[in-house]
Amino acid sequence: MRAIWKGALTFGLVNVPVKVYSAIDDHDVPLHQVHAADGGRIRYQRICELDGEVVPYAEIDKAYDDGDRTVVLTADDIASLPSERSREIEVVEFVPSDQIDLLTLDRPYYLEPDSTSPKAYVLLRKTLEQTERTAVVRFSLRQKTRLAALRVRGDVLVLQTLLWADEVREASFPALDEPVKISAKELELSASLVESFSADFDPDQFVDEYQQELRTLIDAKLEKGDALDTSVTFGDRAEKDAGGEVIDLMAALKASVERSRAARTEHEKVAPPKKGKATKAS
Repeated sequence: MRAIWKGALTFGLVNVPVKVYSAIDDHDVPLHQVHAADGGRIRYQRICELDGEVVPYAEIDKAYDDGDRTVVLTADDIASLPSERSREIEVVEFVPSDQIDLLTLDRPYYLEPDSTSPKAYVLLRKTLEQTERTAVVRFSLRQKTRLAALRVRGDVLVLQTLLWADEVREASFPALDEPVKISAKELELSASLVESFSADFDPDQFVDEYQQELRTLIDAKLEKGDALDTSVTFGDRAEKDAGGEVIDLMAALKASVERSRAARTEHEKVAPPKKGKATKAS
């Protein structure tokens, strides 16, 4: 894993140097868009609406638009904000763990001790375990001030960002305002059904079936030869003119499609004809 942030976890006069790592991986199969007719890659470019030119990422700033006026904020403007310069994870308070609403939990990160001695790190971890409390902390990451819950997972301190109070919507459903009568028998049967499904949670027994089927589909297409030559079809993105425009790939696209079709035709000639019913192997 690669650390995405380095700083210090502070509470009172205690300073715990730490490295921050993302605690999760995205297992989704990466997909992109292509032209259905020829398989050519569809890309998105940053176009200036005033001059129609492609703008390099290095020349892009952020801006706020209030409907009538636009305020441009440069990289230097953003970097000048006090919270962005801070390299501290500041403990605001220690709260009972059951007071953290699961709805507010966001992205998790692992904290690794970043000093020759992990004593302060271990001390904080043991203190959180013994007191059964979660530390509410505040820090800055990727140009945003974050609120987070600092808790223990095994031997590691985990930092899990929290949604701000005004980011959580209040739920108001008229149907729930009406009184509903539940009989004792209905509640008993419902509890019995819950009991029949009761088990200890084991996350390893659950898999993302959609992603598994997607990978199976891709492998089957590759095995059949139902694929295009990526290096030719998508072209060389390093080949750009001075304005940042990608060079015309139409000739390469046509050649790639013709090659793929020829390979598919040849495959169909060699492959044995399909039979109406499966036959047993001798």
